[in-house]
Amino acid sequence: MGSRLTTRRSLLATALGLGLAFGAHAAEAPDIGPLPAIEIDDAKAELGKRLFFDQRLSGDAGIACSDCHVPENGYGSKEALSPGYPGNGHFRNAPTLINTAHKKTLGHPWNWDGRIGTNLNDMTREMLTEDYIMNMDMRIMQERMKQDPKYVEMFEAAGYGEPSNGSVRKAIPEYLKTLTSENVPFDTGKISDAANRGMELFKGKAGCIGCHNGPMLTDGKAHNTGVPENFDVFLDPNNHQAFIAFAMFQGIENYMNLKRDPGAYNVTLNQDDVGKFVTPTLRELKTTAPYMHNGMVATLDAVVEFYNQGGGKDSRKDPALKPLDLSDAEKKDLVAFLESLSGDPLTSDKHVWSEPYPNEYPVIADWTNARN
Repeated sequence: MGSRLTTRRSLLATALGLGLAFGAHAAEAPDIGPLPAIEIDDAKAELGKRLFFDQRLSGDAGIACSDCHVPENGYGSKEALSPGYPGNGHFRNAPTLINTAHKKTLGHPWNWDGRIGTNLNDMTREMLTEDYIMNMDMRIMQERMKQDPKYVEMFEAAGYGEPSNGSVRKAIPEYLKTLTSENVPFDTGKISDAANRGMELFKGKAGCIGCHNGPMLTDGKAHNTGVPENFDVFLDPNNHQAFIAFAMFQGIENYMNLKRDPGAYNVTLNQDDVGKFVTPTLRELKTTAPYMHNGMVATLDAVVEFYNQGGGKDSRKDPALKPLDLSDAEKKDLVAFLESLSGDPLTSDKHVWSEPYPNEYPVIADWTNARN
């Protein structure tokens, strides 16, 4: 077991690019560009949509995927720290799910620390089963699906046969393919003069493209940029118990005394990787505030100013981060470009399940004497 875990950590560390210099030099980085086309199975995606908004996929039927990944907030968390399973808090901000179906093709890992790799099936399983997230026993989930005639019909129509937990882990990823940016000014070429100037800064003086490159505007690697800690993780008992559950499972030493999120350290167990987090996509930024892994930056203007100052204070911050010396006008142009990376809201019935769900179970009269 120890050998397999070590091998897994090593593979993930390679995928994260840990230990490499801060991104690539801007002049050497892959260019930014439109997202590739993606094929979608409509029946499977429709099933995945119903599952995504169904609270019965959590242990106490109290939280759905959409409660942390909120459509009106770009399918990210509107709180600095996500809600977590009822009775828990959380210790990170749920990032947008828009365009994340492209992660596997691009070789980008899941989670802020990159611990899942590129497999969305594995990511779906973790989100459903972790006790501080949805706390679902997948055997129970499977039986709940079988007791809903609508699900029986939809699983059959999708070619899955009867409802099963394995099919749930395939259908939700199929739905996520539908969450692809639409009518993005940057992609259509219809951007303002200010956004054009901002794009030149992005690729040049500001050097953002060094880490935010490719079609999703992320290198998929982990970096320490000195983002300040969100101490609500450690001062709020609900958030802290979620952090403890996570850290204990990950095998992080001395987790009861930690007062910072270790980030990619939990993948590599290398002290140099403490405080490193995977570069987020810059698409859909207009609706996905607050920003950073812990929601500590509230606005796009503040994000730009954070990097204009050379990032935050951290003894392990990448030395390549330096003050940018952008003028007020340049900062506004850069924000205009970042806003041009957001498209139409994905909040219509095409993307959101709006039909009611049945009651979980009818009340059983005189249940103490009921017999099967």
